[in-house]
Amino acid sequence: MRALTLYARSRQAPASLAAVLIGAVAVAALAQLGGGALDDPRLATLVLVMGMTAVSVGLGGQDLALDRTAAIGWMPRRAAHLLLCGAFVGGVLLAAQSLSGQPVSFSFVARNSAGLLGLVAVGAAWGGVAYAWLPPFAWLSVSLVAPSSTDTASQVLGWMLREPGAQAATWTAVVLAVVGTTVYVVGGPRR
Repeated sequence: MRALTLYARSRQAPASLAAVLIGAVAVAALAQLGGGALDDPRLATLVLVMGMTAVSVGLGGQDLALDRTAAIGWMPRRAAHLLLCGAFVGGVLLAAQSLSGQPVSFSFVARNSAGLLGLVAVGAAWGGVAYAWLPPFAWLSVSLVAPSSTDTASQVLGWMLREPGAQAATWTAVVLAVVGTTVYVVGGPRR
């Protein structure tokens, strides 16, 4: 148990988890004030992007050289860490939606959580932990201005805001999740 506590502290998990919760509560409160709801795909995706951004700081330790020389297998730990982060961020959004009495779209949240987790993982592997937030934020920016037509390119660009049954959006999220997770788990974060 002590090893798990030390690992969580070294990955800044308490601060990240608090930031995820505070971000979800803030968006829900602002949505209520503005007459919106968390079942709006834009607000739900904003909560997920904020959450993934918050947990991205824990994708690397304080000393990456020390992590790389440790006598433990990092691949299973990285995979478990990613999966727990994605499940927590998605769970917070689902809880916020159900507590506010709004319809819950599990497939939308699961798809977007998986895809955003892959983007954060790619950001950590290629740009380092300090820049892991950039790919999800950049793709959200593109999604907000992408045309809402039904052609494949538009659905790939705006996958975060598409309805849960959109095939191109689902496959985009799956590919991002698999590629991002693989790159991060095998290579770890960049120095």
